[in-house]
Amino acid sequence: MGIEIANNSSAKCNEDEIVSAAKFALYKMGIHPDSDLSITLVNEDEIEQLHIQWMDLPGPTDVLSFPMDEMKPFSASKGPGIIGDIVLCPAFAAKQAVKHSVEDEIALLTIHGVLHLLGFDHAEPEEEKAMFHLQDETLAEWKSKK
Repeated sequence: MGIEIANNSSAKCNEDEIVSAAKFALYKMGIHPDSDLSITLVNEDEIEQLHIQWMDLPGPTDVLSFPMDEMKPFSASKGPGIIGDIVLCPAFAAKQAVKHSVEDEIALLTIHGVLHLLGFDHAEPEEEKAMFHLQDETLAEWKSKK
């Protein structure tokens, strides 16, 4: 799995853990191992600008996903592709990390971003239930194998 990560934020993050969580989620979801993903860590100002530009929503957010080749789960037999881009905001994640560490929150958001890239959504209650179950299951499996 070709995963590029760039930390353009002022936060120190364990980039190896972020890449590991993303790789695990992609393998679990049956994505071709030669596919590419980009992850960028940004400050709140930058994610707020992206949130307004692409979602037409005010304020910063925790994670944004930008799919490229519209890859779907268990599509490895179709060959590799460009999965897309995940943009994470560690400062925003730190505010949400109340019952667990910031590292755990960033890993959760990484998996959340991967699922969005693969077509999962949480706009409707049933979608939310399915996506969040898969997200929590994937996070727990990844943590148990670290």
